[in-house]
Amino acid sequence: MTRNMGYALLAGFAAIVVLVSTAVFIGVGSEDGSLDGSSQSSDNTASPASSGRWVGTWSASPAAAEPKTQDGFADMSIRNVIHTSVGGTGARVRLSNLYGTRPLTISHATLALAAAPSNPTAATGTMRRLTFGNDPSVTIPVGGMITSDAVRLNVPHAADMLVTTYSPNPSGPVTYHPYARQTSYLAEGNKVDEAAGTAFTQQSPYWRYLTGVDVWSAETEGAVAVLGDSITDGITSSPGANRRWTDFLAERLRTERNAPRYSVLNSGISGNRVLVDGSRFSPNNGPSGLTRMERDVLSRTGVKSVIIEMGLNDIIKPPRQYDAEKIVEGLRQLVEQGHARGLHVVGGTLTPFGGHRGYQPRMEAVRQQVNEEIRAGKVFDAVIDFDAALRDPARPNSLRPAYDSGDHLHPSDNGYRAMAEAVDLKLLKADAARTKL
Repeated sequence: MTRNMGYALLAGFAAIVVLVSTAVFIGVGSEDGSLDGSSQSSDNTASPASSGRWVGTWSASPAAAEPKTQDGFADMSIRNVIHTSVGGTGARVRLSNLYGTRPLTISHATLALAAAPSNPTAATGTMRRLTFGNDPSVTIPVGGMITSDAVRLNVPHAADMLVTTYSPNPSGPVTYHPYARQTSYLAEGNKVDEAAGTAFTQQSPYWRYLTGVDVWSAETEGAVAVLGDSITDGITSSPGANRRWTDFLAERLRTERNAPRYSVLNSGISGNRVLVDGSRFSPNNGPSGLTRMERDVLSRTGVKSVIIEMGLNDIIKPPRQYDAEKIVEGLRQLVEQGHARGLHVVGGTLTPFGGHRGYQPRMEAVRQQVNEEIRAGKVFDAVIDFDAALRDPARPNSLRPAYDSGDHLHPSDNGYRAMAEAVDLKLLKADAARTKL
């Protein structure tokens, strides 16, 4: 009788273990790795492992409504190609209808690894159907966004991924990110499940609807999000080569000893300013940094630290801001937004642009005044001296020739690498002292 009771207890205990293991396997994962039964839109996904955390591996800021897309891309498959900064054992994606004027219906969507860099063909065995609240179809309201359920997929570091969406009906203007410096693809009809890329014959320099990819990771501790303009957007970096300065920074964080185990989320928009909003239909301005800090940085998954590279366009682009203190005050407000969320905010000095077609000595004086305030430690928690890293010693108001893309404003690939190398990685930690980098 005692032995039978013992067997019964062991059997009961085994059943409990199975139930608990099953619950862990299918439970919902929050950003800190905890498991619960919530079904919030941003965390309504199955955790791919019992330990780990969600962290953003890639992001792009929605900049505007794509011109000439009043009917969207009805009966078209859009295959966005993106590049991860860190890997994991599962993934989920964020889609946006921010600039739409009608609800956007995505009836089918998939995620896969690319068979080769910048290639629309999926690697064998990696195609995953995406769902949204366990439904393959989702309708995103005007101005809204949605995060997919998680899929189990071994995502490598520094890998190209394919996110494909299909919209059966006209949807209004497309929310997009121009100047992706990455080729994506389109195909006629519903081709989201096709691993072969042969149907995707139309090439595109934009990212459409897709604004973020998260991975489930037991290794990565969090993310550093970068709010910036065309220099962060990497507008003059080599297309398809992932040579923005944020890509070089991600490489350093992955490979250098004692570096924080952070991913890098690029929230650059070309033409972006700290103080002034661009038109919703302008392809190269976007909302001001002050307007989009919450949307593009603070709301991203797993953010632990923020880098701000902005202010030069406030000086260069009409209406020009010649009051350095107003730019500095705008930067301080960005820092305050980050501090309100408990985040460490690092800022960069404004880079040289002597020789650029818009250059004026009056503008240079404003740039120097802003940089003086930044270097004095009166703006950010820590400072990256991008100006010192890029300027020509013989002509300090200009980029070093080896770092100049040719327009005398934007860095070359080598210049972007120099920007990343100017970052003291240990000071990206949230508990870092207020120090110059």
